[in-house]
Amino acid sequence: MTKVLFVCMGNTCRSPSAEGVFRRLINDSGLSNVVGTDSAGTHNFHVGESPDARAVTAARKRGYDISERVARQISPEDFREFDMILVMDWENLSALQQQCPKPHQHKLMLLMRFANEFEEATVPDPYYGGPEGFSKVLDYLEDSCQGVLELVRKRATLYQAA
Repeated sequence: MTKVLFVCMGNTCRSPSAEGVFRRLINDSGLSNVVGTDSAGTHNFHVGESPDARAVTAARKRGYDISERVARQISPEDFREFDMILVMDWENLSALQQQCPKPHQHKLMLLMRFANEFEEATVPDPYYGGPEGFSKVLDYLEDSCQGVLELVRKRATLYQAA
């Protein structure tokens, strides 16, 4: 199984939204038995909380249900357990690079490197803005998660052939 972890700062906006988008993509593609996903935050600000209501509303408008997610902080086990750790921005990537054991550093990547339509390097934090920011984040996530899906689909095909 390929396991993908999405990470932002507090695990209440971007990363649970990415998890919701990606979860639907893997379910719709029939890959849920070979691809797993989760999300986490680099900081413990919101551990145990539900996603930001604005993120839940924006996601719901596009058919994603992230309301049941509960914020958590990344753990040392995550670096071993996940095959890809996809981060929303430079600040959180830097934080993870400082925590991640060297043998697992190759798993850390900016999520937007998988985008096909958008050229931005990072997914902006919508927390201090209005609803339009959450919609823009979903645009980025849908694009980049589609790119991630293409990669994990290739991996799944290779493993099945072997």
